[in-house]
Amino acid sequence: MTFYRTAESVSPKHPDKLCDQISDAILDAYLREDPDARVAVETVGGHGKIFITGEVSSNSHPALEPIVKRIAGDIELEIHLAKQSSEIARGVDTGGAGDQGIMVGYACNETPEFLPLEVVLARSLNQYLYEKWPFDGKTQVTLKDGEIVAAVASFQNSAHDELLAAVKEWAAGCGTRLVPDSPIHVNPTGDWHQGGFDADAGLTGRKLVVDNYGPRIPIGGGCFSGKDPSKVDRSAAYMARKIALDYLKKRGASEVFCHLAYAIGYDQPLEATVTIDGVQVQVEGYDLSPNGIIQTLDLKRPVYEQTARYGHFGHRDFAWES
Repeated sequence: MTFYRTAESVSPKHPDKLCDQISDAILDAYLREDPDARVAVETVGGHGKIFITGEVSSNSHPALEPIVKRIAGDIELEIHLAKQSSEIARGVDTGGAGDQGIMVGYACNETPEFLPLEVVLARSLNQYLYEKWPFDGKTQVTLKDGEIVAAVASFQNSAHDELLAAVKEWAAGCGTRLVPDSPIHVNPTGDWHQGGFDADAGLTGRKLVVDNYGPRIPIGGGCFSGKDPSKVDRSAAYMARKIALDYLKKRGASEVFCHLAYAIGYDQPLEATVTIDGVQVQVEGYDLSPNGIIQTLDLKRPVYEQTARYGHFGHRDFAWES
């Protein structure tokens, strides 16, 4: 049976990723001074303007404008942040989940990163090109039975022939065979110089599949960026990844899914299962309360801006990857 698999990646200067980084940099700023800060920050930006909105309850008051301009440059900024709803807070204050939600963790043995091969390759190509052209850009890789049969790369301020040569150079050293005469599409509509917020609008949480495991792995649907770890759609997603990795390694499995589901105000999941090579069992041996997850993964530290650049999984310096 023939299998095709495709995944994409976007550079840190893509408008949506700029918004993710701004939201997470603001979160880091609050956590740096107040580890117990409750933060839910959304960013929308484009065409010289950025709007920050959301809810923050914290004893700290960091200067936000320098953070935004460090990431986005000289823009017009509007900030409108309110205090977290007391009706939401009463569920979190007692140690419960701040919302309902389903989180999916995943791990497989296809790559050293324990991620799908097409995801790793699309990200690797993007990182390789971003080192040469640190601007807005997107990549895409298509596999057929584990070999590369198509690649796409669009990068701001890159010349067609130089970009094509760089993609071929990457393919020669990526460790996965590029099938001869496979199409490589670089800057398909022509070379371009207007990118980032100058060309398009961005929004926090609009690259969820890129942030997770690629299009063939289901996701729970919750955004990560801009949210403190009391929000289980972030913290429990990280815990689900750790659990999937743990079961993959100790069972010698090929593929593991972990599903965690919560109800607002309750500290224990309604579902905590792992599916190991198609066989589902109950998760055992973990404290899956929000506070337990935060403590296990040490999530009250200002570590989040880096997660918003090239996906939240597959990077060994993140606590949930060990």
